Amino acid sequence: MQLSDDRISHIAHGILDRLRPIAGIPDETRALREIKRRMTAVLKVDDVIDGLVRQKIASLKRHVPEGASEWDILYKKYYEEEAARRRR
Repeated sequence: MQLSDDRISHIAHGILDRLRPIAGIPDETRALREIKRRMTAVLKVDDVIDGLVRQKIASLKRHVPEGASEWDILYKKYYEEEAARRRR
């Protein structure tokens, strides 16, 4: 998923606002930078998995059109499998 730097910054500030009352955060600038870094890393992995899953569906012997319920089911199944594989 592509998010602009402004959108990532906005979300990171929201996360920090929620964490502030429950976690002692001595350096908010550093915390924001780390939240943004981790969000960007997660989004990059998501993009890689999305590409792999789309490739896998496209390589099936039968054509499954995107938007069809079968495509959605396969996408979800393959996405979960690939995400689980990467968590190991």
